[in-house]
Amino acid sequence: MTARIAVPVELSPQAAQPRGGRLVTFGGPTMGVSWSVKALAPEDFELDRAREKIQGLLNRIVGQMSTWEPEADISRFNRLPAGGWMTAPAAFLHVLERALHWARLSGGAFDPTAGELVELWGFGAAGTRLEPPTDEAIAAALARCGWDRLAMEGPRVFQPGGIRLDFSGIAKGFGVDEVSRALAYLGLPDHLVEIGGELRGEGVKEDGSPWWAEIAPPPDTALPGGPMLVALHGLSIATSGDYRRRFEHQGRSYSHTLDPRTGRPVAAGLRSVSVVGRECMDADALCTVLTVLGPEAGLQFATEQEVAAYFLVELEGQLTEVLAPAFQAMLD
Repeated sequence: MTARIAVPVELSPQAAQPRGGRLVTFGGPTMGVSWSVKALAPEDFELDRAREKIQGLLNRIVGQMSTWEPEADISRFNRLPAGGWMTAPAAFLHVLERALHWARLSGGAFDPTAGELVELWGFGAAGTRLEPPTDEAIAAALARCGWDRLAMEGPRVFQPGGIRLDFSGIAKGFGVDEVSRALAYLGLPDHLVEIGGELRGEGVKEDGSPWWAEIAPPPDTALPGGPMLVALHGLSIATSGDYRRRFEHQGRSYSHTLDPRTGRPVAAGLRSVSVVGRECMDADALCTVLTVLGPEAGLQFATEQEVAAYFLVELEGQLTEVLAPAFQAMLD
């Protein structure tokens, strides 16, 4: 079956001109997954130095934003008593501000303060669980959440009491963006970056073709309309799926994507959402927003906000794809 091709709506012939260089690949571990880079490099490029620089950059992000690290800035904030303030690094503040932006715009479908719920359901640093929590435990965790309870004053963040920040729905995308910017600074403007399935492409490959990303279907399935390739020319793509992290109890599957408004995993039916956009951080967060909102409200949100989103919905055992107008425009 012929693959469908999604390309940037605005792309000049000059933007696709190859600049030469040899293809190099390198990577390493980060955020519980792996990072990888493909890039066109000059012949005398110091690959080991670039790898060291990128690994150091990602280590610093983990040191600020990983709840798995007890001494990370996010963990220190989560331990603050009620009424405490923490002076945070600029990158931390940037991610928090962007997370709060999507929280406000989505009516709380995205909430960086939902860390207590993440831990309660066994998807955080505390470890997995074998059965769902009680209604009482969920209500108690919900009472400790609330993006609108946070306050920021310059470089300081206020702890109102009980808030546990969690950046797992946005940090990987931010990491992808930071690596991309670092590569350009290091003299590698043509590159493809991946962290745990989130990607960003800049420039072109040796032959002038773009870096490609294929939207992957859930395991043992296929996209209803056939394969879908996205040209990552100055674009990022992120995907959230109900099959990526979950646990089962008494024949029911519980997804890792939680609805911060109810304190429970999202309802079944929406198998995956892919979002294409300039910044991978925003695409990462928007995957969660649209998954929580669901197919109908999610499509309305994507349409109003001009988000290029691809929804894969399961109805009566059949997969159906729904394309937001901004994504359909990339195919036309």
